[in-house]
Amino acid sequence: MMAVKRGILLAILAMFAQPAWAADSMFSLAKDPAYLTFSGGYFDFNRQKDESGEFSLEYRSDKQLWWFKPFAHAAYVTNGMSFMGAGVLIDLQVGDNWIIQPSFAPTWWRGKTDNLDLGYALEFRSRLEVAYRFRDKSRLGLAISHSSNASLGDTNPGTESIMLSVSVPMNMFGN
Repeated sequence: MMAVKRGILLAILAMFAQPAWAADSMFSLAKDPAYLTFSGGYFDFNRQKDESGEFSLEYRSDKQLWWFKPFAHAAYVTNGMSFMGAGVLIDLQVGDNWIIQPSFAPTWWRGKTDNLDLGYALEFRSRLEVAYRFRDKSRLGLAISHSSNASLGDTNPGTESIMLSVSVPMNMFGN
């Protein structure tokens, strides 16, 4: 339930923060293209019950509804777990080259191991990424995420990941 509450809180904060994103503010919404994002990192780095490598692929749309952009996500963990889902993100531009990107996504999880059972097939991923945006609009970012079943299952251990991300504008792949 905590992950759902975080997602709702993030949405509410985004709604009320809009006046602070005026042109004279240090924050603005990034008007960037759609991205294909490749990430790699360290799964379960916090609790260390089943530490593994994690690799993910995301499509981040350029379509925007209010402040939210949709994205689709697939991840594979070297311990055999996998996650698939879709959610929303917000691109906040700080200065000319920095992007802060909170996101939230329900995901479908599979792959219980002897050391870590996330407790329920439906997991909720909350993520915060800070990225540097280059001149060609590509990005290099560092992200921390938390996945939890929001107490839908009998157990809710949750897990955290830290990831290095490379986001490539879809227009670089041709038309």
